[in-house]
Amino acid sequence: MIKVLLVDDHDIVRMGVARMLADVKDLTVVGQVKTGEEAIDFVRRTQPDVILMDVQMPGIGGVEATRKLVERFSRIKILAVSAHEEEPIPSRILGAGASGYITKGTCLDEMVKAIRLVAQGEQYFSNEIANQLARNWTNRDKASSSPFEALSRREMQMTEMIVDGKGNQDIADTMGVALTTLSTYRSRIYSKLNIDNDVKLTHLAMRFGVAKKE
Repeated sequence: MIKVLLVDDHDIVRMGVARMLADVKDLTVVGQVKTGEEAIDFVRRTQPDVILMDVQMPGIGGVEATRKLVERFSRIKILAVSAHEEEPIPSRILGAGASGYITKGTCLDEMVKAIRLVAQGEQYFSNEIANQLARNWTNRDKASSSPFEALSRREMQMTEMIVDGKGNQDIADTMGVALTTLSTYRSRIYSKLNIDNDVKLTHLAMRFGVAKKE
């Protein structure tokens, strides 16, 4: 029996996936949580085999949660699930240690196949993601690469929270740093991206797929 943890900030999405997986004989949903922080806490208490991880969520988000989980619990496999297939999102969460990536439009049969393969230690990418990764590899030497690649992991974490509209105190609490340290991070981000305010940061993030275009 493959134990699955669902991580998504949308209740309807979690409940819908749980309901679909309920009839699959070799899978069992052992938990549902809303954030990356809750996922880490859940795994400390009950270790699942596979985590279906939403990429963009409040708090530390799916990428950072994946990185922390892979570092602490190497046996657990993570399958990224997102409505976004544009780079650099797939490359970032795969680089953090996810074993696969499917879109939220994936049918049940394909999702089950992905979960089973990832649980066995293999990788799985839905067709849309595989094509996107192939295009990214083909164009890897072109000048159109994302400027966000210059940011460190912590700078990228802060960037995602800024464009998500989080306040300074919330960001500092999530990252576990002082407000003065936050100011240093912000200055480095601005310098590396050649911008000077959060509005320009948000526009740039939307252009390169770091922020949701909603």
